[in-house]
Amino acid sequence: MAVLDRFFELTGRGTTAGREVRGGLTTFMAMAYIILLNPIILAGAKDVTGARLSIAELTTSTALAAAITTLLMAFVGNAPFGLAAGLGLNAVVAYQAAPHMTWAQAMGLVVLEGFVIIVLAVTGLRTLIMNAIPLALKHAISVGIGLFIALIGLVDAGFVASGSGTPVQLGATGHLTGWPVAVFCFGLLLMILLYVRRVPAAILISIAVTAVLAIVVNSVNTIDPAAWGVVAPRMPESLVAAPDFGLVGQFDLFGGFVTAGALTATVVLFTLVLSGFFDAMGTIIGVSDEAGLVDEQGRVPRLGRILTVDGVGGMVGGAASASANTVFVESAAGVGEGARTGLASVVTGALLGLTLLFTPLAAVVPAAAAAPALVLVGALMMTQSRNVPWDDLELAVPAFLTIALMPFTYSITNGVGAGVIVYTLIKAVRGRFSEIPWLLWVVTLIFLAYFGIDWLEELFA
Repeated sequence: MAVLDRFFELTGRGTTAGREVRGGLTTFMAMAYIILLNPIILAGAKDVTGARLSIAELTTSTALAAAITTLLMAFVGNAPFGLAAGLGLNAVVAYQAAPHMTWAQAMGLVVLEGFVIIVLAVTGLRTLIMNAIPLALKHAISVGIGLFIALIGLVDAGFVASGSGTPVQLGATGHLTGWPVAVFCFGLLLMILLYVRRVPAAILISIAVTAVLAIVVNSVNTIDPAAWGVVAPRMPESLVAAPDFGLVGQFDLFGGFVTAGALTATVVLFTLVLSGFFDAMGTIIGVSDEAGLVDEQGRVPRLGRILTVDGVGGMVGGAASASANTVFVESAAGVGEGARTGLASVVTGALLGLTLLFTPLAAVVPAAAAAPALVLVGALMMTQSRNVPWDDLELAVPAFLTIALMPFTYSITNGVGAGVIVYTLIKAVRGRFSEIPWLLWVVTLIFLAYFGIDWLEELFA
């Protein structure tokens, strides 16, 4: 135990091995859905030749890449972050890259994306950029992520849905209907009550109890499996399934530039780098802030190592044909359970690795059981709003846009980008150029290009 304490700095970060284990388990439970969801997203698209990827092979690749990168984060970054195929990044691969090139070539661009991010990290440029972001915006990023993951949880559970006359509405019909939503409501209330009573492992206990309830409800009622979302709760037919490594190593680094053309491939690579860069940046800042790991200047310990591992995650994900791996915002669920160090990531990574052999068990926990954790943690992250100086419009307006656009556009990158652009422009209009680091000007220009990427693509086509 003393060795663990020294290596992971348990005492220094005010945590214990027990809390780290609970936190690691909770993060795994909150993010395990990606092992099933990522294959569905990637297998749902065809490449330029009309080929589709195998779900069985994708499941193995997703779990393998997630386990490797999460364990790297544990031992190199000593941070309580789980890594897996990034939502949004996999959509870029499936629907922006694959239609113009083969799957191997698309995954080659993912490997290149990870390499670019590593270069930015090891040169210190990525750390400089993160440190150039004003502290108020960093707190706003935490709040925005809280709203974002709460919305993800509500949508995944069917509590919130696309409306017929409004962008969103309560439930699929404007009212709460169906057993899955009822199970979610039970799980959310149970989790809240246990948490406010300070019951140890409140989040994990609630997920487990709600998952068992979901299995029971699904077994005694005739419920459309689609109503549960990606995972329909049922007892697995078998406990063990042999992993299929057929897609591992199937990537072509530069073929996409030949097949799709230099411009199209460059735009895809630019989109992957930008989304991966700032999604991870926002998540790292937000989750670290919630964990109390950010110092008075808003800096995260071992940031350089954390960012390097995040870049390696992109390369590992591409090499395994699982799409780019990145820091998962669901790590906040583990932080809410007490995770503060890489020991939690050891637990998460080990469990992700075990899913290679026990893939059927990954289908046991439906969104109705896991989503309450995202909602509760979202509420906890909202408390960071107290650190935003709302009486200072130069900071309040950019902070508001950062917070609002993350859930409203379903993108962390969009929120960070809007906040940075408006902050820089406000300072410039006020003539306070000395308060704008030169790197912030560069980041602002990059975000302007990001928001106008379609116009730029047409201009240079």
